[in-house]
Amino acid sequence: MEAQTSHLWDYVPVLVMAFVALGFVVTTMFLSHWLGPKRKTKVKQEAFECGIESVGNARSPFSIKYFLVAILFVLFDVEVIFMYPWAVNFRELGVFGLLEMFAFMGLMIVGLIYIIRRGALNWEK
Repeated sequence: MEAQTSHLWDYVPVLVMAFVALGFVVTTMFLSHWLGPKRKTKVKQEAFECGIESVGNARSPFSIKYFLVAILFVLFDVEVIFMYPWAVNFRELGVFGLLEMFAFMGLMIVGLIYIIRRGALNWEK
């Protein structure tokens, strides 16, 4: 039997599709900008968010607690992403996979306890 080899010509349809999609996006963006109405008024140039009038400077500093909670959310959200493949392959991984997941979850719980003890989630400080 002869081993099947991959040639660059096999990828030409994918490249053509990518160029067509990119061309469509660029063309529609250009045409909508070029052919679209241009009625700039003072009211249209104002910032608008959720129907609430803008008050103050948008560059006011945020509390570091906001960013800390956001980073912690991403960290523990990634934990769930790692649990999904384990749950799908639970039977194939067997007892070793279960012990590995217990170790992983244990490390995450230790990290959560550390975060709570350090007061990272305490907003009153």
